[in-house]
Amino acid sequence: MKALTQLQADFYRENGFLFPLPALTDQEIADCRAGLDRFEAELGSAVADADVKWRSQAHAHSPWFNNLVRHPRILDVIEDVIGPNILVWTSTFFIKEAHSATYAAWHQDGGYFGLTPQTSVCAWVALTDASREAGCMEQLSFHGKPKLYQHSPMGLPNSINRAGQTIVEDFDQSNPTAMALPAGSFSLHHELAVHRSAPNNASHRRIGIGLNFVPPHVRLDGPVRCKAMLVRGEDKYGHFDLIEPPSGERDAAALAVHQQVSDQYRENYRHQVIRHDERFAAVT
Repeated sequence: MKALTQLQADFYRENGFLFPLPALTDQEIADCRAGLDRFEAELGSAVADADVKWRSQAHAHSPWFNNLVRHPRILDVIEDVIGPNILVWTSTFFIKEAHSATYAAWHQDGGYFGLTPQTSVCAWVALTDASREAGCMEQLSFHGKPKLYQHSPMGLPNSINRAGQTIVEDFDQSNPTAMALPAGSFSLHHELAVHRSAPNNASHRRIGIGLNFVPPHVRLDGPVRCKAMLVRGEDKYGHFDLIEPPSGERDAAALAVHQQVSDQYRENYRHQVIRHDERFAAVT
């Protein structure tokens, strides 16, 4: 173990989540916030109000964000749960404005990922306090038996997930754990961990960033070949086309790569929604 105790690692494997874990210094938080400010100034809007492609895959176009996905305190924890060879295959801003109705219904991240085996893990990094009042994530334990539930992209108003993906079968919603995080810390959750979040009733902007990591033996079960970035160790499998870190902040080369990453991710998502529906139709 590099960063976790055995007790913490066992807790994650039993429950599918773990928090809070320290990561960023005050200066690192400030650097990330400044990077986000530059990005939104360039967009001319909040990330959530811009084209959907800008909400994800910032590791492909912004060096400050790329530094975050490679942060040693984060990767040491990721290594403890998935091993020494690590790819980041997607990253997402999860921002709720102060006193906003933005929320997430019960869902699993891996509902439409199409990854096999389903072992991806999200490091959710708080750049401002993600308190219960601010609409932190609430997680349900999978009690050592992760399973995929049936989802539907409901298009829910105010959903922080643009498609409003939601579990549409009965499941035990009792005893959720509120994963409140102070700024600079992060949580882990497995792609099959069931979670939701409430609106932000606080007076500050809740800024979170989700970093999704997989070991290189994981592949996509579908016709679309996606891109990923090797952030630690080596890739002996070649299931993803590897991209390099951006050399400049949203320069022409970085933006071209970001467009390719975004297009392939969205195309895979479309296929996985269909495959998901077919999978559950076959068992009903």
